[in-house]
Amino acid sequence: MEKERKPWWLYLNLLGLDAPLIAVIWLFLFAQTWRVDYHPWQAYVALGFAVWAIRIAMKLLKGSMSSDETSFAMAHKKPLKVAAVITGVFSITLTVMNFPLSVYPYLLVGAVFLAGYFALTLFSPQEGDEIGYAQHAMGGVAFAFGTALTAHVYLPGLGLRELMLSREFICFAVLCLLASSAMELWERSGKPAADGELGSMDEIALSLPLTLLGAAALVFAVQDDLMTARPFYYSILTGAALLQVLNRTRGRFGLDTLRVLTALCLLIPGIIFRSYPAGG
Repeated sequence: MEKERKPWWLYLNLLGLDAPLIAVIWLFLFAQTWRVDYHPWQAYVALGFAVWAIRIAMKLLKGSMSSDETSFAMAHKKPLKVAAVITGVFSITLTVMNFPLSVYPYLLVGAVFLAGYFALTLFSPQEGDEIGYAQHAMGGVAFAFGTALTAHVYLPGLGLRELMLSREFICFAVLCLLASSAMELWERSGKPAADGELGSMDEIALSLPLTLLGAAALVFAVQDDLMTARPFYYSILTGAALLQVLNRTRGRFGLDTLRVLTALCLLIPGIIFRSYPAGG
């Protein structure tokens, strides 16, 4: 059977490049919001390569757990493994050589979150109609923590507690977990065996938190008298709104297109408000 050629724009997701792009864009927003005076370029490169290595590893893990041997990850598993090893080693090298010693407690906590995410993915049932909210919550926290720590570690006098309790970290983690759980909801809703009542509950479990997140981001933006955090919260608000729109119009798109559009829901706000002038 002749292999179907994929559209070029799908490779953003197929190669796992969506996650590192999102991480780097939002890292800039974190650094801008927190007014990080010294933030070397190595922080962005190390984060991008680390996220790409983890994204590839997760794709290979999910591909090995799936019965579909024709998936992109399984069809290209050897070069993807090589890419994951090279990018992972390069990221570790940059981290050791350029980050302050205070980064290691952050990395330890981040490793715990990441291990929890991999464990939940490994032991979560692949069949059935229930959404793996615990898995998506852990993934959202791990991704947001890894992104935010790369800026927070350069703030003098602040530590893990301040990061975990910051509004910016919490909002971004919630946005990430909602984007992840939305994709699984859309994948499972296409199955004919999906239970109608369960599907309705999942719809509410997505739409209501997105609405609350957008409202909270708007309130936080208004409360920011110095206007230094407004670009960040506008990005959260815009991302939540775009996910709401995509959820309402998802019937027009295939699953591969939805994966790319979901990534764009997080990329576009960061790109737009990246250059938004901060006050103060």
